[in-house]
Amino acid sequence: MVWPSGHLDVESASGGRFGSDTQALMGEWADLLAWMEGSEPASAGAIEPSELGPPLPRPRQVFAIGLNYAEHAEEAGHLREGVPQVFTKFPSCLAGPNARVSVASPRLDWEVELVVAVGAEASAVEAENAWSVVAGLMVGQDLSARDVQLAGAAPQWSLGKSFAGFGPTGPALVPLANLDRPDDLAIECLLNGERVQHARTSQMVWPVPELVARLSAVCTLYPGDLIFTGTPAGVGNRRQPPRYLAEGDLLVSRIEGLGELSNTFCAVAG
Repeated sequence: MVWPSGHLDVESASGGRFGSDTQALMGEWADLLAWMEGSEPASAGAIEPSELGPPLPRPRQVFAIGLNYAEHAEEAGHLREGVPQVFTKFPSCLAGPNARVSVASPRLDWEVELVVAVGAEASAVEAENAWSVVAGLMVGQDLSARDVQLAGAAPQWSLGKSFAGFGPTGPALVPLANLDRPDDLAIECLLNGERVQHARTSQMVWPVPELVARLSAVCTLYPGDLIFTGTPAGVGNRRQPPRYLAEGDLLVSRIEGLGELSNTFCAVAG
């Protein structure tokens, strides 16, 4: 676990009460938070960024929401309808906050997103109670191979967004108690230093509580599940001319209070 002043090996510090598997810890999230309140970091030293993997590497379910910012829906040429557009990113695509990602598509696009981590099993949750089943938030990138996503007579949303490394998340799971306004955070994406996306999460068409309510009305949500909540305007395939990620590019994704991802892009291994 990471504090502003350092980090702590939970398994050792708790005498084995809690394990070292972050995914398994989500089933004990409330107890873990209570224990953390009385704990102090054992080290003020920095963690080596290259060693960080995805905070939750093996979720049972990864939900993703399309067209959840009005300006992005407009740039994509889609009308917003009465329900969120839902698809999945398969869990094998998840990567860490500083991962190198292979350019697996000539039309590889960026989409900075707020990612929600579920902290309790939940079914048919009302929107007014939805924050109570959220463990915390993190930064995410919904990297997208537009050629695969848009191939064929009908879009292949999930497949085009699930190549290896196409789901960077992190740099840490931030509990809601650490955020004054978890529903209104500045979000931005920079490509080689140029800001290509920026908005506030309060501009979502369907905010986090509505998404949790909508999803849990159909699917049981489990501790450690992830929800990619949608991206603001400014993606590459809607620019004139279109712009895509290439070998050597540096993509930085930031959300206020949550930190940043810094992902570099490399050639596909032969």
